[in-house]
Amino acid sequence: MDVKEETNSLIAGDRVAGTTVYNPGGEKLGSIHDVMIDKRSGKVAYAVMSFGGFLGLGESYHPLPWSQLDYDVGQGGYVVNVTKDQLKGAPHYGAEDRPDFDRDYETKLHDYYRSPYYWT
Repeated sequence: MDVKEETNSLIAGDRVAGTTVYNPGGEKLGSIHDVMIDKRSGKVAYAVMSFGGFLGLGESYHPLPWSQLDYDVGQGGYVVNVTKDQLKGAPHYGAEDRPDFDRDYETKLHDYYRSPYYWT
């Protein structure tokens, strides 16, 4: 059975990866590398955005609270109200040093972006 990978309101997780992320001014910030889903609620908690680097070298990964992203049909990507300078100071990690997504780390992420906690 073929399942549609995208509808007007739904998208398959593997189709989210690679989607461009913009700031409100239309400047490209990066692209979605992966999504993190809460096992118990089934809610998407974070979009992990790749940022910086060149051809995959020197890239850093920035977990963004999912509630901070809005899909813009016209741009065909997600918009987040963050500047490149804010991203440079945001919680992030490299390819070899993935963090534990424990409650302390998640709280730090949500507090940085002034975003409500997804678990409450």
